[in-house]
Amino acid sequence: MSEAAISGAGTMPGSSTLVDDWSADKQAYHVPWGKAMMWIFLVSDTFIFTCFLTGYLHVRLTTTEPWPLQSEIFALSFGGDPIPLILIAIMTFILITSSGTMALAVNFGYRRDKAKTFWFMVATAAFGASFVGMQAFEWSKLILEEGVRPWGNPFGAAQFGSIFFMITGFHGLHVTAGVIYLLTVAFKVKKGHYDKKGYEIVEIAGLYWHFVDLVWVFIFAFFYLL
Repeated sequence: MSEAAISGAGTMPGSSTLVDDWSADKQAYHVPWGKAMMWIFLVSDTFIFTCFLTGYLHVRLTTTEPWPLQSEIFALSFGGDPIPLILIAIMTFILITSSGTMALAVNFGYRRDKAKTFWFMVATAAFGASFVGMQAFEWSKLILEEGVRPWGNPFGAAQFGSIFFMITGFHGLHVTAGVIYLLTVAFKVKKGHYDKKGYEIVEIAGLYWHFVDLVWVFIFAFFYLL
């Protein structure tokens, strides 16, 4: 028997290529690790927000006390009659607009246009900061003027306050983190930090921001409109 036959007798077909693939640290489906890790993080975050909204719907359907009317609680007056949900509508418009500026930042990032990428990311972060500022105003109005607390409120079901502060607070924390993240990446883009690495990080940041915007659409629909 030849030496080649003897050496290959104990090796299964394809096993050598499998070892080569694993040892070479090859990427499945050519997905960069940074993007794959962001997707894993977003999937895990999706479960958390889903649990929050599902818990809210369960409490809403099972509470024995009347649920407060959102159109009255979240109304805002500009000198005349209160306008229902006007602040929430503005906040939603701001976040939807920020998705557009983020998409433009990703587009110009792949074109390696540093100036436009930087400014569109800064604009996106500014929209996010405006959203957080409006949310802080909303919280202060409910706490200081309306007397809403996590353990009760004067409008009806006591669970309203805890659910409101938990869901909107957790989302607001995500937006705040996103603003910091976008500004960090934007200034690195401006300094040329990604000239050799490529601008894939801009798309990764965009994935996070679009997720935050999408979650707010569900919060707006389930919590404020139902």
